[in-house]
Amino acid sequence: MATLRKRGPSQWQVQVRRKGWPLQTKTFNTQAEAKTWATMIEREMDAGVFVSRNEAESTSFSKALETYAREVTSKKRSSASELSRIQTMQRHPLALRSLASIRGADLANYRDERLAEGLAPATVRRELALISHVFTIARKEWRMESLSNPVELIRQPSVDDARDRRILSADVWTLENDELVCEHLDELEMICRHSRSAELPQIVRFAVETGMRRSEISGLLRANADLKKRTALLPITKNGSSRGVPLSSRAAAIIENQPKLEDGRVFKSQPDTITKAFLDALNDARNAYEEGLELHLKSEGLKPGQVADRIAIDPFLLDLRFHDLRHEATSRLAEIFPLHELTKITGHQDTRMLMRYYHPRAEDLAKKLG
Repeated sequence: MATLRKRGPSQWQVQVRRKGWPLQTKTFNTQAEAKTWATMIEREMDAGVFVSRNEAESTSFSKALETYAREVTSKKRSSASELSRIQTMQRHPLALRSLASIRGADLANYRDERLAEGLAPATVRRELALISHVFTIARKEWRMESLSNPVELIRQPSVDDARDRRILSADVWTLENDELVCEHLDELEMICRHSRSAELPQIVRFAVETGMRRSEISGLLRANADLKKRTALLPITKNGSSRGVPLSSRAAAIIENQPKLEDGRVFKSQPDTITKAFLDALNDARNAYEEGLELHLKSEGLKPGQVADRIAIDPFLLDLRFHDLRHEATSRLAEIFPLHELTKITGHQDTRMLMRYYHPRAEDLAKKLG
C-alpha cells in the first residue's frame, strides 16, 4: 500500500510497503508524479520483477568514478592514463548527477561537446568506453541491478585512425664553407642527427629493427635479452601476453653497446620522454631541412612565393609519429617473414590487426612481379 505525505509547501513524499519487499521511499515535486511512481513500483513488486533503484539514485557519477578508480583502474597496467580521464570527467557537470538520472541524451550531448572542444574521435570513444564500463560494473557488482547503460543507446564517433605512413627520403641541402652540399638522407637519419637526446638515436634504430612498442622498448630488461640467441623476451605486453622478439645483428649490437643501468633496463628513457625527445628532434630536423631547401631553391632562381609553395607541399619530416616506426618495421619484416610468423614477432593477435601495420610500397610489389 502506498502512503503519500505532503512535505513543506511543494513536495510530496511517497512510501511503498509490500510484504517481502524492502520499504521504498521517494520525494517528488507534485502529487501526480508521486502517485505515478508508487503505481509503477507496486506493479513491479506484484509481478515479482522489482529491483531497488535506491543505490543508483543516491550514488553520484563522481562517486561512482571514484569507486571505479579505486577498485578497477588501480589494478590496470594503464592506470595512469585512465586516472587522468577519470579526473577530467569528475570536473564535468555530469559528475554531479546521480547514475540513475543519466540518460542516453545526456551522453550524446557529452559526446558532441567533447568533439566540439577539438578532441579526436578516438579519444572520445575511449572516454565513452570508460563510462560504459563504470555503468556495467555498477550494475553487476555494486548492487545497482536496475541501472541501464546509457552509452549503449548512443552513436559512437566514427574513427578512421588507420595510418600508412612510411619513412621517406629526400635530398637534404646544407651550407658548408659557403657552399651548398647535398646528401640523400631518410627521415630516421635526419632525426638521429638532430636529436637533443644522446639515447634517442639508438632507440629509433632499435624500434625500426624490432617493431617493438614504445613502452616495450622503455621497459626492456637486459636480463631478458639473450644476445647469443639474439632474442628479447617481453613478459608483459599491451595485449596481456608475453612474446619473444628476434633481434637482428644491429638490434643486438645496440643492446650490447648501451651502458648498464642500475635498474637493469636497456634504455633509461621513459615512454613520455621518448615521445618528447622524438618530437623535438623531428621539429629541429624539419627546420634544418627547410632552411637548406630554401637556399637551394633560391639558387635555382625561384621567386620567394614559389619557394614558399614548394616547401609547404614537401611532406619530408611532417606528420611523423614515433609509433609510425612500428608500421615501418612491420612492413620491412613482412618482406622476410610470412604473416603467421610476423604476428608472433609484432604481438598482433590476428592478421586483421597486423594488416593495419603492413604497408608495402607499390613499387616494391611491382619489382616482385618482374
